[in-house]
Amino acid sequence: MSRLVINGMKRLKGEASVHGAKNSALPILAATLLSGDESILHNCPDLSDVSGSINILRYLGCDVEFNGGTLVCNSRGLNRNSIPNSLMREMRSSIIFLGALLARTGSASMCFPGGCEIGPRPIDLHLKALSQLGVEINDDHGVFKCYVPNGLSGAKISLSFPSVGATENIMICASVAEGTTVITNAAREPEICDLADYLNSCGANISGAGEGTVVIDGVSTLKGARHTIIPDRIVAATLLACCASTGGRIRLDHLIPSHLGAVLSIYEECGCNVSIQGSSICFDSPQRLTAPKIIRTMPYPGFPTDAQAPVMGMIAKSKGTTLFIENIFENRYLHVGELLRMGANIKVEGKVAVSQGVECLHGAEVDAMDLRGAAALIVAALGAEGRSAVGGIKYLDRGYENIEAVLSNLGGDVKRI
Repeated sequence: MSRLVINGMKRLKGEASVHGAKNSALPILAATLLSGDESILHNCPDLSDVSGSINILRYLGCDVEFNGGTLVCNSRGLNRNSIPNSLMREMRSSIIFLGALLARTGSASMCFPGGCEIGPRPIDLHLKALSQLGVEINDDHGVFKCYVPNGLSGAKISLSFPSVGATENIMICASVAEGTTVITNAAREPEICDLADYLNSCGANISGAGEGTVVIDGVSTLKGARHTIIPDRIVAATLLACCASTGGRIRLDHLIPSHLGAVLSIYEECGCNVSIQGSSICFDSPQRLTAPKIIRTMPYPGFPTDAQAPVMGMIAKSKGTTLFIENIFENRYLHVGELLRMGANIKVEGKVAVSQGVECLHGAEVDAMDLRGAAALIVAALGAEGRSAVGGIKYLDRGYENIEAVLSNLGGDVKRI
């Protein structure tokens, strides 16, 4: 089992680039099934979740090549419409293949997805929406067997919660449905816009992505396309948290600063100086942060749930008290117990966590239990006195590409053993 060994209190400084967004790459990879053609994706991150999607595509009969950030997928050879448990359980977002397979083949079979245990993902929203498009769904002891007996038809779909995954599944499936589909209370995340841009490049007719109402006019066929995946805003937020934890000063390149609005306002409340220069952010943090009063996770454009853990690791030794309210996933505080081992003062009650800043953190042996929790422990370890060993790195590799090299290049003392 790999661990990251971190010797803390090394001030980060220098420049780093942000890789492509995991949460864009995964639905776009699923959507490559629709065309039966070749698509070329640039700025695709080299992550274990991306590898999981590639394994699914290859199992289904697609030809996939991935080299140097460019992924080429030809889905002409698709010859299966079911995904085995072993592949579905590799990641939480594997359910996104359901809409793509139904649109391409008219039937699909798969089990519940796996991934980090941060709380139940509302698959019921996906299934209800797809049924409105004409999909018949049978649950055979946890295996979903889905059919489209009379073809896909557009529908008016109102989501009870702006689920990113459900919005993406609907967009993918409805792209080739007959008629018009209107999604109300749709997710507004930048990754939704990126998926729409890819699908429209393939010949789809999607409007309103990034707003509360998305309209999809179905087309009969799609073609392959060339697309560049947007930068990962959560990776950017994490690297800024790493910098702030050490009182550092860095420049992040190749990102879209407007995607980070809610996060940057928290960093500024902490006393950090944020300067936006085109597609770069110059970031200067004080020796000790001021605790923000309240952090409430919300759907975009609110504060992202994926940034909650890294920011908690960052402000653990700030001056003051922060109230966290987690509104998206119910098990999103799994990292708190490990932060306590490092000397943090955090109390959790249900969806609320209260972090009382301490003078200093100390190195410890800790284990991550989910992706963003792993990031939180790294952020805290960078600002802690002494040596930390962070386990559970398999979770980290789901969303961060070679992060130890990035941090080392910025002056951190980080090694994978």
